[in-house]
Amino acid sequence: MEDLKLAEIKLRTGMFSIEEKMQNISSHKHFILSGFEELGELRPVLFIPFFLMFIVALLANSLLVYVVISQRSLHQPMSILIAGMACVELCLPVFFVPNMLLNLLFDWKGISLIGCLVQMHFIHFFGAFQTTFLVWMALDRYFAICTPLSYHELMALQRFLKFIIPLAVRNMLLITLFVSFAGKLSFCRNVMNHCFCEHMALVELACGSTTINSLAGLMAIFFIPVFDFFVITASYTLIFSSVLRSSSSGVKALHTCITHIIVLTFSLTLALIAFLSYRVKSELPEAIRVFFSTMYLLFPSCFNPIIYGIRTTEIRQHMLKTLTHWAH
Repeated sequence: MEDLKLAEIKLRTGMFSIEEKMQNISSHKHFILSGFEELGELRPVLFIPFFLMFIVALLANSLLVYVVISQRSLHQPMSILIAGMACVELCLPVFFVPNMLLNLLFDWKGISLIGCLVQMHFIHFFGAFQTTFLVWMALDRYFAICTPLSYHELMALQRFLKFIIPLAVRNMLLITLFVSFAGKLSFCRNVMNHCFCEHMALVELACGSTTINSLAGLMAIFFIPVFDFFVITASYTLIFSSVLRSSSSGVKALHTCITHIIVLTFSLTLALIAFLSYRVKSELPEAIRVFFSTMYLLFPSCFNPIIYGIRTTEIRQHMLKTLTHWAH
């Protein structure tokens, strides 16, 4: 009762301390996604390319997964890994593209803090596995080319789990960590210049220091895509060294590896541009930053299954047979 009377006296006399005033600031729990607002009346036109990319991503990845599952001859480690990546790239757009399309076409811009954090977690979680699957593919190629006699033993599920489990746990822990930190912030603003809940786009709206959030985000970048890049680079360096020493299976080995290198190059280039755009002060228009941040998630989902379907002979043949069968 005395505390209540004291609070009433302070309210009347304005005698709150700075800390007490800060505690009484209500943090925003609802946000407005205003990505591409600078385009004005042209903004709804973006619905068309993003919708077409979404459809391509769904159909291409679904076809790839179906072909690998339905064809027993494709039940090999590399084909299973390609199907696993297709599953990731099938799920990833589902968590942000439909909401983004409604935003662009009907101006549905609102999202709650809980909805924002859930969307952020799934986007970054599935996004992290894009490079993780490339690590597993690089290891598969390393075992196949550098240790061919023990390939089937090393790629047996029980043995390969020691490469799968640590990286999967790493992704889960690091993504959950920085999303949890973001959820504990107090937000002074609620207009997010983005089309979905990206980590740094949300953190920029916070009151006070966000050093811990930036460090958590940078730690996730270092231990996931950067670490994965070094592992992949080391694997392919050893692969190319082995191929140069042995010319017998060189052409076939290089053809297989070049597919993964093409996918890796496109994925990491887009990701690097998107990450740096939030951390390096530049004169880039906000719309360009939002565009690259969107494309590094959506473009690989369209591009990767097409590349694997075209460049992997056995998968390409079965995909053409399946499409021909459906056409009739």
